[in-house]
Amino acid sequence: MDLTQLQMFNAVAETGSIQAAAQLVHRVPSNLTTRIKQLEADLGVQLFIRESQRLKLAPAGYSFLEYSRRILALVDEARMVVAGDEPQGVLALGSLESTAAVRIPSLLAAFNQRYPKIQLSLSTGPSGDQIDGVLEGRLSAAFVDGPLLHPSLEGQAVYKEEMVIVAPVDHPPIETPRQVNGANIYAFRANCSYRRHFENWFHQDGARPGKIHEMESYHGMLACVVAGAGLALMPRSMLESMPASHQASAWPLSSDWRYLNTWLIWRRGARTRQLDAFMGLLAPEL
Repeated sequence: MDLTQLQMFNAVAETGSIQAAAQLVHRVPSNLTTRIKQLEADLGVQLFIRESQRLKLAPAGYSFLEYSRRILALVDEARMVVAGDEPQGVLALGSLESTAAVRIPSLLAAFNQRYPKIQLSLSTGPSGDQIDGVLEGRLSAAFVDGPLLHPSLEGQAVYKEEMVIVAPVDHPPIETPRQVNGANIYAFRANCSYRRHFENWFHQDGARPGKIHEMESYHGMLACVVAGAGLALMPRSMLESMPASHQASAWPLSSDWRYLNTWLIWRRGARTRQLDAFMGLLAPEL
């Protein structure tokens, strides 16, 4: 097993195609086929399931991919340390929509200015998507709603968010779930931690939301609330950043439900030099 084989394996795993992977690593397809078969023979396991012209990772391949990525990342880091170079390479970050919109724009700008050799990418979405991205190795780190529970992840709490129920501007005060029992709500997909928090807030008082409308953005949620069609839950910082916020009312949850911490998470034992550089500029507010 050598580094070239690992690079080839990663390329095939990411593209699902010998032809596409060959273009990524600048080799002929027959060479990749031979080297992947040699790697499987060395390990004594099948790494890929071959389906016509596509290759899909076998269970052993999924496990091996995590280690392969870590090995190559460590080699790159070792080269940079020995050469005395400033950090470079790729830092793939994930984030909650609200965190990306309100909390980290100035941090990302400062990072790009301080470390121009690091290629920073950012993807946004619900906590569930971001956690999956970190576990699968697609993301180096991600900002998600805490607490941190997965044994394969490490992280630190960085921001404290006050969660508020957003209602039409003339809505009566909301103090308990039963006061809005059966109300329609607007939220992200089911793997959004804020949506689960809102649903659990209803259930703890024996109440239930009405129809849950899945939306793609906070701006869309706010527009529906302003129109009088239902309620939404979001961080106060996110609500106050939107121009139409004055057209809605905001009601904080009770003390046990009012605050949620945002965490920066990464795979256990997989902090890279690029991530260390990013965290060096991060100033947690907790």
